Amino acid sequence: MKIQLKYFASVREALGRSDESVDLPEGIATVGDVRAWLRVRGGVWAEALAEGRALRMACNHVMTDAGTRITDGCEVAFFPPVTGG
Repeated sequence: MKIQLKYFASVREALGRSDESVDLPEGIATVGDVRAWLRVRGGVWAEALAEGRALRMACNHVMTDAGTRITDGCEVAFFPPVTGG
């Protein structure tokens, strides 16, 4: 399955890129699976996408949680929580 990934704000800065296209291995079925798979890259990937880190996720421009299923060609985005004031 091929998907598009987007990284925003401090996540983009930590990873040094704003987007990429990836071919996922078998067994990756949810947004949470994608996040876990990216952490395996290690280093800044493991830190920026750490499980306990507050991080928002979206699938096809809709805010989502880790259990949301992904489909071929979808876009998954990661970004820090935003506060206003």
